[in-house]
Amino acid sequence: MAEPAVVDGAALMQGWPLRAPQEHSDKEERGTVLVVGGAPGTPGAVLLAGLAALRVGAGKLTVATTEATAAALAVEVPEAGVLGLPTTRTGGIKPGAADDLADAARSADAVLIGPGMADADAARDLVAALAGQLGPETVLVLDAMATTCGALSDPPPGWASRAVITPNRTEAARVLGHGEDGSAAESDDAVRLAETYGVTTVLGSHVADPSGSCWRIPKGNAGLGTSGSGDVLAGAVAGIAARSGHPPTAAMWGLSLHGAAGDRLARRIGPVGYLARELLDELPGCLRDLSLDAA
Repeated sequence: MAEPAVVDGAALMQGWPLRAPQEHSDKEERGTVLVVGGAPGTPGAVLLAGLAALRVGAGKLTVATTEATAAALAVEVPEAGVLGLPTTRTGGIKPGAADDLADAARSADAVLIGPGMADADAARDLVAALAGQLGPETVLVLDAMATTCGALSDPPPGWASRAVITPNRTEAARVLGHGEDGSAAESDDAVRLAETYGVTTVLGSHVADPSGSCWRIPKGNAGLGTSGSGDVLAGAVAGIAARSGHPPTAAMWGLSLHGAAGDRLARRIGPVGYLARELLDELPGCLRDLSLDAA
């Protein structure tokens, strides 16, 4: 495969501005997000993702996670509705929980599945079941285990064009079936994923779509390589997806906001050592500045 032509994504964003909220708009108009994920040992992943979605301007959040952690999460994130779901013996969310989520999934503008999930088999079946219940305009964002569990290889008809995946390099290599030895260019892997599965792909500093187009976002730094950072990225993508309804816009803006937040922290705190949770407070200011740049 020839190396794809990579275009600077910053210029493209000027053609994909976000619609500013109206003065008297309510939370429904700004978009609703459903985040599905977590396990008894990783409850923070859905917390970070859900808060990121709100921080980039989504209006309403529901988090669906394991029964064991739902009550604590509801106290920690009072802005969200929280649903507790039955789990497998290995800590995964049971696929049958898709029936409990049907109404929330159909009414959501964006559904994010994957942060903090355990049990790959259960994750694969849950993704398939939920993807088949989404509304026709709902954007589906798959992160972490939801990208590597095998769900991409056997998707329900029609969902791929409405989907964004946000794997890290290790997860991308696993899906593509090659070792993470650095020999494959990040842009090449992003395009291969997008073309193979028909989805918009966020990988590292690149966004690719199924047509083979690839864009690089010139923001971000090494400090973003920290635990929980990917959950913030996935949540930012889902939040923008709820507002825009357009997968490439969600991918481009979500990645740009995540990188810009990291750049702010790197300047204030240092190039490494800032925490993923600290990215959250930077997102609204980055959203304001990038919206002005794209206007």
